[in-house]
Amino acid sequence: MSDHLITGPDRQEALSRAYVQAVAAGAGYVVATMDFDRDGIDVEIKAGGAMRPSIGLQLKATINLGSAKDGLFHFPLKRRNYDLLRIPTQVPRLLVVLDLPRKEDQWLTITREALVLRRAAYWASLADAPETENETAVTVPIHASNRLDSHALSALMERSRTGPIR
Repeated sequence: MSDHLITGPDRQEALSRAYVQAVAAGAGYVVATMDFDRDGIDVEIKAGGAMRPSIGLQLKATINLGSAKDGLFHFPLKRRNYDLLRIPTQVPRLLVVLDLPRKEDQWLTITREALVLRRAAYWASLADAPETENETAVTVPIHASNRLDSHALSALMERSRTGPIR
């Protein structure tokens, strides 16, 4: 009998939040969690300095991202999330997908020397993405070079100071 209070997908979501929290902390930023996901954003990352930029993130996690083909991952995103991420907004919005191993016991390892969350997350901007006639989901291309780490987040935040991230 399991004593889990949350499901596998819930654990994936929790790990995606932990990943973003760690990356933002490494970059020196604050993560604000949205109480309700009514607008397609799970968290907002905030920076200091000129313009006090922010970036909104829709977080996803999957064991099915697979290998990049021709430098791209392909992720199926619900139509609602696709539409909310592509609309013009003052605060740039990004999709962030955490790639997890298939075996759940490999997702997280803790030793005296290390806390290891396996694999990485990748980001995509859907700003100016085209409308779709798909009713349920849209396959979103994500560049394998768009790995979300503290350096990439700092660069994205710098870009957000001046407008949309494309």
